[in-house]
Amino acid sequence: MMSSTDKLRIAPELVETIRQHGVATYPHECCGALLGRDSSSEAEPSLPREIMDLFPLVNRRDDSPHNRFSVTPRDVIDADRAAEERGLEVVGWYHSHPDHPARPSEYDREHAWPWYSYIIVSVRQRVSDEMTSWRLKEDRSGYTQEVLEIHEKAPTHP
Repeated sequence: MMSSTDKLRIAPELVETIRQHGVATYPHECCGALLGRDSSSEAEPSLPREIMDLFPLVNRRDDSPHNRFSVTPRDVIDADRAAEERGLEVVGWYHSHPDHPARPSEYDREHAWPWYSYIIVSVRQRVSDEMTSWRLKEDRSGYTQEVLEIHEKAPTHP
């Protein structure tokens, strides 16, 4: 269950890595997995989800990589394996929007899964811009925006 104030905690160096990945792949979309812990529970819904690491992926989209990204089942398995090796889980995905706002598109909604966090970074003319995070509603009708909490060192919760 999501609260009305979903939060996603992430360290500044991970934010910078996502931004750099978006700039490096411009004018195509970048993509990757968010590895971390989902600290919130029904007992303590105010605890934010924490991103502890990233697993950059290659955009497998051949036909329109400038405005779409695609990953393979093997990529998802590799991301899950990398998370497990670090004692984490895949809690979301990130991608860039070259020369477009950091808002989910209809294509994003059609291909997203509820529960996961989706970070989007806008990259305009090879410069990273706005970064936002979203979660798809359970009924898949749209997204709720998450608050990005950028902390020097994300605390861990048992």
